[in-house]
Amino acid sequence: MPIYDISVPLSAELPVYPGDPLIEIRDSLMLAKGDPANVSSLNFGAHTGTHVDAPAHFIEGAKKVEELALDVLIGEAEVIEISNDTRVITQEFVKTRSTRVLFKTRNSECWGQGNFKADFKTDFTYLDLTAARKLIANEVRLVGIDYLSIEKFGSPEHEVHRALLSHEVIILEGLNLTNVPPGKYELICLPLRLRSNLGDGAPARAVLRTLD
Repeated sequence: MPIYDISVPLSAELPVYPGDPLIEIRDSLMLAKGDPANVSSLNFGAHTGTHVDAPAHFIEGAKKVEELALDVLIGEAEVIEISNDTRVITQEFVKTRSTRVLFKTRNSECWGQGNFKADFKTDFTYLDLTAARKLIANEVRLVGIDYLSIEKFGSPEHEVHRALLSHEVIILEGLNLTNVPPGKYELICLPLRLRSNLGDGAPARAVLRTLD
C-alpha cells in the first residue's frame, strides 16, 4: 500500500506565518569537530510547517494539544481536490460526510520539491465561514489544508478558526498534497506531545496510507 508523506520538511528556509518565530536549526555538537556525537539545536514556533491547531489556539480554556484524542488524528480521511482557479473554498465544496477532510488546492505548488526559498504567500487559497459552518454541520472532526493557515490572510476576527475550534474540530495546516490523488485514505497525524501553558498547537508528521 503506497504511503504518502504529506508533511513539509523543517528547515531554516521554510516560510513561516508573518509574526511567528523564525526557524533556527543549529549544530550544537559535531563529530567532525571532535565532539562525542552529532546534536542539533532546534528553535521554532508551535505553528511551524505541518502542524496541528488545538482548540486552545483561539478558545480560552479549551483543549490543549496534549489533550487531543488520538482517534481523531488517526483514521479514514478524504482528500478533496480544489481547482487551481479557486481562491476561496465555500460551502459548495463541502459535499462529503467523511469525518476527516483534507483540501488539496493550488497551495501545494508553493512547496515545490522542498526548496523553500520563496517568501510567505499571502494570496493562498483558504476556507470561508460558510465552508467552516458546513463542515461543523456535517460533524467533521478534523480539517486540513495545504498552506500555513486555513483562513484568509489578515482576517482580523479569525472567524474560521474560532468557528471550527469552538466545536473542537481539529485544524491541520501546512500539508503538501502535491502527489496525492483525491480519494479516501488512512490519515496518521501525530503532533508533538508538547506540555505548555498555552497548549495552542504543535508541529506534526502526517502521512496518508492507501486503503485496501
